[in-house]
Amino acid sequence: MDISGNTVFIPGATSGLGLALALALQDAGNAVIVGGRRAELLDDIAAQHPGIDTVVIDTTSPASIADAAAGVLERHPDLNVLVPMAGIMRAEDWTTPAGFLESAEETIATNVLGPIRLIAAFIEHLRTRPDATIITVSSGLAFAPLCITPSYNASKAAIHMLSESLRLQLAGTSVSVMELEPPSVQSDLMPGHRDDPSAMPLDGFVEEVMQLLRTEPDATEIQVERVKFLRYGEARGDYTQVVATLNGR
Repeated sequence: MDISGNTVFIPGATSGLGLALALALQDAGNAVIVGGRRAELLDDIAAQHPGIDTVVIDTTSPASIADAAAGVLERHPDLNVLVPMAGIMRAEDWTTPAGFLESAEETIATNVLGPIRLIAAFIEHLRTRPDATIITVSSGLAFAPLCITPSYNASKAAIHMLSESLRLQLAGTSVSVMELEPPSVQSDLMPGHRDDPSAMPLDGFVEEVMQLLRTEPDATEIQVERVKFLRYGEARGDYTQVVATLNGR
């Protein structure tokens, strides 16, 4: 993926990693469309960042995705990059159904079905573009589990394998698949994350991601240095120690 000259749609980008990445991509010379559920947040983003387009979208709703996709493609027929960014992360207690079932269902609907439905809404259009990219968003927790977030871990592992499989199916087409694998980043994904001193500062994460996009445009996985501790535990042979460290044991 070239770092500039694209038209990029990022659903789930009204705050945190998504918004920071959207602004960085705009600064790099891309047209950016930000999607989210809350119209007032989208209005604020459009007012504060001239040139960014916005669209209301609920990625848990097939009807909302269909409506948003139609509007985005009508206004931006040159769209060539899709970044399904929406995601939720919740602590769960799997010792009782009351501690996890509702949360798990919502997590899978948002983190797995959301990206699948978004790709379905845009794949035919993307295949008409001479150079298109789908950037999926998994996590370091796809490769080493955080004990308190089972559904989130599983959802991101699913996105990793979906990315691997989709890349194989789209080989030989104009659409490439890149997988962004964040470590823990200071954001509002979970309570306390924004101020967690052990998490990677948001600005530093986005800066490193943009540098990787510049220097490794053909990479299949976008990995900042900090995530490699989690990503390659099994390959290094220290997976047990990685899991113990991650969970404070």
